[in-house]
Amino acid sequence: MRFSLILIFFLLPLASAPTIAVQSSSTLDILDKLGSYPCPDSDFTCVELAVPLNHFDPNDTRSIEVVFGVLPATGERLGMFVTATGGPGTSGLSYADSYAGSFPAEINEHYDLVFFDQRGGSLSGNLKCPTAATQFYRSDWQAITPQQEQQLVATAQQFADECITEMGVDPDTLGFYGTRQAVEDLEAFRQAAGEDKLWLYGESYGTQFVQQYAAAHPDHTAAVILDGPVDLTLTGIEYYTEQVQAFNEVLAETLQACNSDNTCRGDFQNEQALDFYNELAAELQTAPITVEFALTSGRTDARQFTLSDLETVAAGFVYSEDARMLLQRGLAAASKGDFTLMMSLLYNALGVDPETETPLPGGSEGYSDALFYAVECSDYAYFEGTVEARAEAFLRDGDEIEGKIPHFGSLIYGDLPCVFWPGQPPDERPTPFVARGIPTFVLGATADPATPVANAERIFSHLDDGYLIVTQGGAHVIFGRGDACPDDLITDFLVDGTRPEERRIECEGVVSDPYQPLAPADAAELDSPLAVLNALTTDLLYLPEYYYWDGETLTMMACPQGGVLSFAPSFSGDQFRFSTCAFSQGFTITGSGRYDYENGDLTLSVQIGGYKTGQVSYLLDSEGRSSISGEFDGSLIEISSDPS
Repeated sequence: MRFSLILIFFLLPLASAPTIAVQSSSTLDILDKLGSYPCPDSDFTCVELAVPLNHFDPNDTRSIEVVFGVLPATGERLGMFVTATGGPGTSGLSYADSYAGSFPAEINEHYDLVFFDQRGGSLSGNLKCPTAATQFYRSDWQAITPQQEQQLVATAQQFADECITEMGVDPDTLGFYGTRQAVEDLEAFRQAAGEDKLWLYGESYGTQFVQQYAAAHPDHTAAVILDGPVDLTLTGIEYYTEQVQAFNEVLAETLQACNSDNTCRGDFQNEQALDFYNELAAELQTAPITVEFALTSGRTDARQFTLSDLETVAAGFVYSEDARMLLQRGLAAASKGDFTLMMSLLYNALGVDPETETPLPGGSEGYSDALFYAVECSDYAYFEGTVEARAEAFLRDGDEIEGKIPHFGSLIYGDLPCVFWPGQPPDERPTPFVARGIPTFVLGATADPATPVANAERIFSHLDDGYLIVTQGGAHVIFGRGDACPDDLITDFLVDGTRPEERRIECEGVVSDPYQPLAPADAAELDSPLAVLNALTTDLLYLPEYYYWDGETLTMMACPQGGVLSFAPSFSGDQFRFSTCAFSQGFTITGSGRYDYENGDLTLSVQIGGYKTGQVSYLLDSEGRSSISGEFDGSLIEISSDPS
C-alpha cells in the first residue's frame, strides 16, 4: 500500500497586478544557453543541471544530474510557475503535459510552466525497485499478535534490503535524496535561469517541497499555493495517525454515498455497501479468495485475493470522486461473487501487468517506490536507539491505532522500512510555515484521505498573508480539475493579482461521482440488444485498464467473461477491436469500435454471438443518447433511446 504525503471573514483590498518580469532575452534563449533539448514525448523543453549531491558540504565534490522541463509563456509573461508534484516519488515531467492541459489556459499564457523530476526520479536518476515494492505491498501488514509483529518487521527489513539492492546504488548516497537537498536543486535552476522570484504550486507531497523551498528562500518566492497540504510540524507517526483516521472516514462516506444511490444499492442487491465490505474483510481475515482471472490466451489463471489486496484497492481508490465510484463498482461486482473487477483495480493500484502480475515496464506514471522511501526516510525520523529498539517503538505506537479504527489500521506501518533505511532525517520538525510577506493559498477537501483537511486548517492559522479554500467532499488535490471554485480564485490571483475578498472560502463538492451500473451477469436479463450494448459500453468505458490508459500504448486484455479486447490511439480517436468479447454471459461481440475525440461519440460495428446472433452498428453520443441498427435474430432492427 502506498500513499502520497496532501468563521470570521476579513475584507481585503484588491492587490495590484504582478509586475511583469523584464528580461534581456527570451525564455527559449536562456534555455538554449543552458543546453536545452526537447523533453521526451512532450511539448516541454528540458534542461539538465549538474548539482551537488550534498548542497551543504562544500568539501563534498560528488554531483547528481537533475532535469527540469519548461513550457514558455504564450503571451505577456509574468514569471515562472513551478509545479512540485506529489508522492514523494512521482515524475513531474511525466505529468507535465497533462497538467499543463488541465490548468486554466490563462496561466500558461502569462507564465512559463516549470516541472521537474526530483533528484532520484525518472530522468533524474530513475531509482526503482518495482519487484521488491510489489511483494511488500501485497504482504500482510497486520501486527495484532506477536507473531504478526515479528513477521511485519521482517517483511519491512526485507523490503528495505531488497529495494536498495534492486536500485543498484551506493547505500551511502541515499541520505541525500531528502527534500532539504532537493529544494536546493530548484534554487540552482532559478539561479541558472536568471529568475528573481518563483511562483510555487505544490500538490500533496509537493506542498512539503514548496514549504521548505519558501522557508529557505523567501526572497525568491513570489507566491505559494499548497494543494492537499502536509503540516510539516507533525512527526511521521502523528501524520499517519490522522491519515489512517481520514482513510477510514472517507471509505465509510464512499460506501454511504452508494447506499444513497438507488442504482448502486441495487447492484449490491440492496445490502448496505459498508456491511458487505466488513463481511468481505472478515472472510479474508480467515483465508484468501481464489479468483479465476481470464487471460488473453482464452485460459483462466487461479489468483489469490487477500485482505491486504482489499485494503490496497480500497485505499488506492478513495482519492477522488471518480475513483470512489470505480471502487463502488468493484465491490458491487464482488458482492455478486465476481472478483474480476477488484483484481483489475488491484493491478492498477500496484502498477503491474494483469496477465503476468509482474511490474509494468513504465511503472505507474513514472512513480518510484524507491524514491518514496529515499525521500520519506530522510525527511522523517522514527525513534532513537538500535534498529531493534526503533522497530519496537514503531509497533508500540501502532498499537494506539491498529484494532481501534475499523479500517486501514495497518497503514500506520507504512514508513516502518525507514527503521532499516540509510537516511539522514532531521532531529526536530520544522517550525510552523509562516511565509511572511508571501501571499499563500491553502487548498483542501473534507473528503481528502491522504492529506486530511486538518493539515490545511493548521497551516492557514499561522500564515502571514493566507487564504484557505476548502471543497466539501472533493478529492485529494482540488486545483486544475475543472471546478470553477477553486480554479477561478487561483487564476484571478495569478493573472490579475486579484485576491479573494474573504480569507476562508468554501467550495461545493461531492464525495462520489454518479454511479455507473454493472452489466448483468447474464445478457438474458435485459430485454433488447440495445440495452445489452448500453450495459456493455458502460463496462467498457469504466474498465480500469481503459479508464486509466495512457492513451498511447497498444493494449490487449481479456474481456471479463471471455474473449479479447484491444485499444489503441489514432489521430481521430481511440480504436477498439473485439474478438468474441463478452461482458455478460450469452452475448459476445466481434468487430471494431471508435471513441471520437472531437464529438465524444462512441461507435461500434460488431457481429453478435451467443443466445442470439446478428450484425449491428451502435452509437452512444456525448449526451448519453444511444441507437442500434442492423440485423438481429433474423430481423432488421432500428432502436434508439434518450436518457433525458
